Amino acid sequence: MERLSGLDAFFLYVETPSQPVNICCVMQLDPSTMPGGYTFARFRDAMALRICAVPEFRLKLADSQFNLDHPVWVDDDDFQLERHLRCVGLPSPGGRREFADVCGDIASLPLDRHHPLWEMWVIEDTAGGNARAVVLKAHHAVVDGVAGANLLTQLCTPTPDAPAPEAVAGAGSANLMAMAASGLVGVALRPWRMANVLPATLKTVVQTTLRAREGRTMAAPFAAPPTTFNASFSRARNVAFTQLGLQDIKRIKNRFGVTVNDVVVALCSGVLRGHLLAQGALPDTPLVATVPVSVHDKSDRRGRNQTTWMFCRLETHLSDPVERLRAIAQGNRAAKDHVAAMGPTLLHDWTEFAGQTMFGVAMKLLPLIPRPDSPAFNLILSNVPGPQTQLHFLGCKVEAIYPLGPLLAGSGLNITVMSLNGELGVGIISCPDLLPDLWELADDFDNALKELLELTEQQQSVD
Repeated sequence: MERLSGLDAFFLYVETPSQPVNICCVMQLDPSTMPGGYTFARFRDAMALRICAVPEFRLKLADSQFNLDHPVWVDDDDFQLERHLRCVGLPSPGGRREFADVCGDIASLPLDRHHPLWEMWVIEDTAGGNARAVVLKAHHAVVDGVAGANLLTQLCTPTPDAPAPEAVAGAGSANLMAMAASGLVGVALRPWRMANVLPATLKTVVQTTLRAREGRTMAAPFAAPPTTFNASFSRARNVAFTQLGLQDIKRIKNRFGVTVNDVVVALCSGVLRGHLLAQGALPDTPLVATVPVSVHDKSDRRGRNQTTWMFCRLETHLSDPVERLRAIAQGNRAAKDHVAAMGPTLLHDWTEFAGQTMFGVAMKLLPLIPRPDSPAFNLILSNVPGPQTQLHFLGCKVEAIYPLGPLLAGSGLNITVMSLNGELGVGIISCPDLLPDLWELADDFDNALKELLELTEQQQSVD
């Protein structure tokens, strides 16, 4: 058995029918490289050979009424690939909107908690029956963004004819007595753990107060301006994609002395500013994004989610793109320093104290509490580093990757980017009740990039 950490379990507890907490990865494929030629049967057989090498694909939840702590992961002794691997045809005429509609429908579907929490959907062309794309969906309790990227690299190979990997041991089987006993010990130790967390929290509060006096803090939660996409949403999801050249982004980065992530945030800021201006709804204060920050290399805590969060100002109130980029870079530096001062495990440690019962009560009480005028944040914005080499998925050449994250906490917009072989894939997901046409946002990324590139060239000519 492997017990879920509090942060892993958190993503289970906050899931509702209108808020599936899934991470999706859309891979556009060229099936012509698959040895022997593509058929779904051949694709399924190749996937079956890799299940034994990826323990995450065999994990399922186990719990009981006697378990007082978070649930545990165990191996699914009755694992059947057919429950998880599906095939769907792309509706006519088979364009990008039809493709995105299928991906949105897949993202909106909850995962069955009686089985391992993942699905893989092969999307085939209307004519010819060739695989056009694969959508890999996993619950956030199983992987975070970086772990999901690592999982993807385990499934992919540099060449189309690479041999199947060797088997890897899983979490083992369930033992109800052992689960109950270790759960009782875990709950009994919570007061002792609380005694260790409180001093660290008090130190963080004091440091944040001092930083705030000097203007060196990240954006505060519940200080974001209201927007049309900060409202209640249904289970329905719509998605859109775009791809940007990583070399173009690095040219801007090098010219203005910022980071790749700063440029990505600035592009998102420009796109959202343009959208809100066109709607006549641009706030006077900057939008705020919450950004997952990986602490896989800094944390010694158990669990599959090794993440903390920071809040970043998008500076959407600034009209000049260069001024906006520099302000974003300055704010991001302050936010990163603030998060580093808080420590990589504070969020992880606090989630250990709230069990399923407490979360259940909180989820029932939250709708009864009047909402503040300002949302906690406007959107989720994530930048996941990906491999910079050509990949093949089960023999098919991977042409592009578009990540899709969940919608959480009243934020009806998630923009996630992931690099692959010199390109940056941008995945946008929302609810059609809030943002009916995401392609307007996706297409504006090219315009925002061109604008910054032109200003980069102007700056270089002046120098």
